[in-house]
Amino acid sequence: MSNSIYAAQQSSFTGTLQVNVTSSVGMIPIKDASVTISNSDTPETVLEQLTTDESGQTETVTLSAPDLSYSLEPQQPRPYTDYNITVTASGYEPVHIVGSEILPGELSLQNVSMTPLQIAEGGQEEDINIPDHTLYGEYPPKIPEDEIKIDPETGEIVLGRVVIPEYVIVHDGLPNDASAPNYYVRYKDYIKNVASSEIYATWPESSIYANILAIQSFTLNRVYTEWYRNQGLPFTITSSTAYDQKFIYGRNVYSNISRLVDSIFANYLSRPGVRQPIFTSYCDGDRVTCQGLSQWGSSYLGEQGYSAIEILRYYYGNDMYINTATAVSGVPSSWPGYNLTVGASGGKVRQIQEQLNRIAQNYPAIPKITADGIFGSRTAEAVKAFQRIFDLPPSGIVDYPTWYEISNIYVGVSRIAEPGT
Repeated sequence: MSNSIYAAQQSSFTGTLQVNVTSSVGMIPIKDASVTISNSDTPETVLEQLTTDESGQTETVTLSAPDLSYSLEPQQPRPYTDYNITVTASGYEPVHIVGSEILPGELSLQNVSMTPLQIAEGGQEEDINIPDHTLYGEYPPKIPEDEIKIDPETGEIVLGRVVIPEYVIVHDGLPNDASAPNYYVRYKDYIKNVASSEIYATWPESSIYANILAIQSFTLNRVYTEWYRNQGLPFTITSSTAYDQKFIYGRNVYSNISRLVDSIFANYLSRPGVRQPIFTSYCDGDRVTCQGLSQWGSSYLGEQGYSAIEILRYYYGNDMYINTATAVSGVPSSWPGYNLTVGASGGKVRQIQEQLNRIAQNYPAIPKITADGIFGSRTAEAVKAFQRIFDLPPSGIVDYPTWYEISNIYVGVSRIAEPGT
């Protein structure tokens, strides 16, 4: 019996999993897909056999997980349990995922994108192998870099205004490995993926918040200095921990990380007098130390009651502050600055109603509504249905995270924006 199976059997802890299945073309949820789940150590034993609903989602299932304490201290047994997930659907290429990670007490969201058979090359099963988490597995340490990048020609560090990109292009390998694939990834999805790969969702919220801010600022520094473009390379960032931060194609993300990213995705870290998002180096702080944030140290500080900004200033200095981008690209219009709820009216309400009606063409669990610019109970129900499908708190209120998620999904289903090159 392997150590991981033994640890899981000795533990009374569990985590939960929901699988969300969509077509790779047109962002269409796939109904009646068959989803099979097994433990990666005993793949021949089926634990769950599920079917997706009209929103392409399975029910949430409970699965065994290791002891919570394993994810709160370094050098412990593996703090998550690996599961295999196989998805089949009529008319689509099968997908097989090895190593979807379940943490105790956390909801894991495994998103699966299936390729229609008519455009699949050979109709072979797609195999996705999720490697060990960076805090558990062995990965190269970060090569040190300056936190502020200076233009070698002008000597300046001034940028234009910071705009949140719609996509980043992730090079899944070392910078000069021409054989590695490039992935177009929506910015929020990229941050959720990296955060789920770099830290544990079981940590205190303030620790997770601090780490997400560091990840976002790191990413936006790469975006706005065009670090790799200026080297003649056709991507934004790599998945190499030696050069950047860990992105794992096809991995699961955690609901609490996802919701926090939705709330703060436009934030980054700044220093006085510097427009450039700060290149916020970080490391695990146990096996590797660095001139930046310690991931394990941030967890300890969160346990001691430190806020996110206090954690960040502990590592980066007292002049570090949280900034907010003034614009988000790839959305029809920016957040109006106030919540839309029952009793609201006007053009912003009508816009949301029109967007929800378009999304409902793909996701029929969202009720159709009259786009009359009046936020009544029917609109609130449509908003709640949207929020339930896309893992937002089902308040029926169009707040900041809901506004941008509606915008993102609307763009995805209507294809009014395409990734750049």
